[in-house]
Amino acid sequence: MALFVMTAHAGATGPSRPGIQFQHGDWEIACDNTGTCRAAGYQADDDAHAVSVLLTRKAGPGTTVAGQLMLGQYGDDDVAMLERLPDPAILQMRIDGKALGTVSVSHETAIGQLSAEQVVALIASLSRQSRIEFLAADDTWRLSGDGASAVLLKMDDVQGRIGTRGALVRKGPHDEQQVPAAQPMPLVHAANVLDHATTPSPVLQRQAATLQKQLAATTSADDCANLFEARPDELSFEAARLDDGHWLVSVTCWQAAYNEGYAFWVIHPQPPFDPVLVTTDGSGYADGGIASSQKGRGLGDCLSSERWTWDGRQFMQTALSGSGMCKLMAPGGAWELPTLVTEIK
Repeated sequence: MALFVMTAHAGATGPSRPGIQFQHGDWEIACDNTGTCRAAGYQADDDAHAVSVLLTRKAGPGTTVAGQLMLGQYGDDDVAMLERLPDPAILQMRIDGKALGTVSVSHETAIGQLSAEQVVALIASLSRQSRIEFLAADDTWRLSGDGASAVLLKMDDVQGRIGTRGALVRKGPHDEQQVPAAQPMPLVHAANVLDHATTPSPVLQRQAATLQKQLAATTSADDCANLFEARPDELSFEAARLDDGHWLVSVTCWQAAYNEGYAFWVIHPQPPFDPVLVTTDGSGYADGGIASSQKGRGLGDCLSSERWTWDGRQFMQTALSGSGMCKLMAPGGAWELPTLVTEIK
């Protein structure tokens, strides 16, 4: 069992506190800062055919659960299984041998929508030992229930539904009048910038020793090894003008087997640079936004991503999400499971 509270980088600023992520068995949940929760379940590790179900519920009294089915599309065998079927593929849903209607799965997305009745039956089955299957022709995709009860209980807990008639797991006699309402999505106003990409900066390169020392004071060798290990003349500084008084500077921070991270700071154009660290895990900058995308493992079937947006004073963290468990569902992962969402204007 694992519970992770998703928090922003120490040097970043966010418009609100990120939500939570929790994993148990073959199930996981991510709840964002508005209170929307997304629970995803997968096949057991020893099952050959990759499959996932996503259950989404918004915060607030009386909200319903939406369900989606995804078939694995990472390996050639999984792709071939779907391509052998008509488009859309019609799969029969069964729980403990009982037929529960069909699910239409698009070849383009490998996703199908569950009906309200199918979602109710699925949630009920996840509170006990059940055999959950989706069948088409001679192929069967089996959804694991291991960990589902703990994950759905976490959804009830985060959304304040425990003991209510609307709870998914721990129901009670109370109505949902006291269930907390959804939080508004934070609004971030993106500012115009002078430079839309970073480029090598001869001006900063000539001041490499001074800049290196000031940048290093904002981080550690554990988070940005290259900044501490390289000589000043070995560092390649790139910069972008945000406005007349603020530049964005970046440098390669660390490299691993299948990931690398760039550090980004906001600085003054001349010494003292007064650097403010945004992240040491960045992937790139464009048009006033810094993005980070990191693989969970070398196969690339699971990712984590973040984004920061320049608002004219600072970089605000405006997105934080994962793509689900490393289950060979699809290149880049199965779902978008955010813990921080914002509206950017």
